[in-house]
Amino acid sequence: MGPRKNLFEEIPQNCRKLRVSQPIITNVELARIHSIKEPGFRAKRISILFKAGEEKDLRTALNRICSDAEEAIKDGFTFIILSDRGVNKDKAAIPSLLATGAVHQHLVKISLRAQIAIIIESAEPREVNHFALLLAFGAGVINPYLAFEAIEHMILEGDVHLRLEKATDNYIKAIDKGIKKVLSKMGISTLQSYRGAQIYEALGLGKDIIDRCFTGTVSRIGGATLDVIAREALERHNQAFPVRHEFSIKYLASGGLYQWRRDGEFHLWNPESIAALQDATRDNDADRFHEFSEMIDNQTGHPTTLRSLLKFKKAKPVPIEEVEPVENIVKRFVTGAMSFGSISKETHESMAIAMNRLGGRSNTGEGGEDPARFQPLPNGDSLRSSIKQIASGRFGVTTNYLVNADEIQIKIAQGAKPGEGGQLPGHKVSATIAKTRYTMPGV
Repeated sequence: MGPRKNLFEEIPQNCRKLRVSQPIITNVELARIHSIKEPGFRAKRISILFKAGEEKDLRTALNRICSDAEEAIKDGFTFIILSDRGVNKDKAAIPSLLATGAVHQHLVKISLRAQIAIIIESAEPREVNHFALLLAFGAGVINPYLAFEAIEHMILEGDVHLRLEKATDNYIKAIDKGIKKVLSKMGISTLQSYRGAQIYEALGLGKDIIDRCFTGTVSRIGGATLDVIAREALERHNQAFPVRHEFSIKYLASGGLYQWRRDGEFHLWNPESIAALQDATRDNDADRFHEFSEMIDNQTGHPTTLRSLLKFKKAKPVPIEEVEPVENIVKRFVTGAMSFGSISKETHESMAIAMNRLGGRSNTGEGGEDPARFQPLPNGDSLRSSIKQIASGRFGVTTNYLVNADEIQIKIAQGAKPGEGGQLPGHKVSATIAKTRYTMPGV
């Protein structure tokens, strides 16, 4: 981290940077950075708090933060620490990603971004994608101090039986591996290439936020304004600092963001919908399946998905004579490219039979196909997948495999996900998979 000098001059000052082993830093490491007094390594802490009682102050605070960052560069600072420490009854925290994006874009627009590194000191980030987002929108390193305090609290409570140093190292290591996974899925090799790349698409953010904080990021449906973000930030803040009456005991809401909670956020997959689907499949109960479909499709009471926000517009009906018969439509149906090793032999073959009956096409995936499936069954059904994949010439690709295809998909770069693919633990390679791929079980 550090200022970038003139790339066309090969001088020692170009290498005067601060080397950090990973993007997640501890409180001690942050204190060390802040205490460096050498020229070229000066850090300034900028508060990203705003007045708790005023929604409009978030916009004013963003202006102040951007101005402070600009002044820091003019005063010779090479690091700025955007910090949300100091939250109290009167001061709320600006979302760290919003503050990071605002400073990053402001400095880009005035051609000063290369002169300073951005460090985030925030209680907000706690999981992999939080860190990945901050890095993608301009952060250099991140100090998630509340995550560390939570780890310490878990140790004191007896929920974690490790030394604090070891537990903290484990957390940092897990986040570090997660960030590498995100990078590899995007086909990016280094954090330096990922930082500030903005390779995200916004969902539910309005034009004023995008233009100011995430310039150039795609936001197809528009959405929340800065005022909405401020209101949500204050709602969270008010939960932490509620007005308490005598003898009243209030607990924080359980949330239920990831896992269903009775008093938490609404989930489409909940005990009622799961039970309806299980009953329908176990008992072949059409009525229960219709109940399940109604729970999932009718979201008028609880808008949960993007489609739940859409309304049908009345239009002139198309004459039924102009509509293709269903027999022709289903011929264009295809299944996803999944290997039988990932979804099971029985499922893979059932999908092939179904698509062949319809006249559609199933896909082998990159796992190959047993030659026995090329022969029709006694009842006339066929287990053959008409779309064959070739993953860099691997996995049972023979002339017999190829001539038994109606369509061939060649994976030039190998793997369905950019940067990775074809990873299969040896213990999952059964005798059947090994035979199909012309390899040894366990390999």
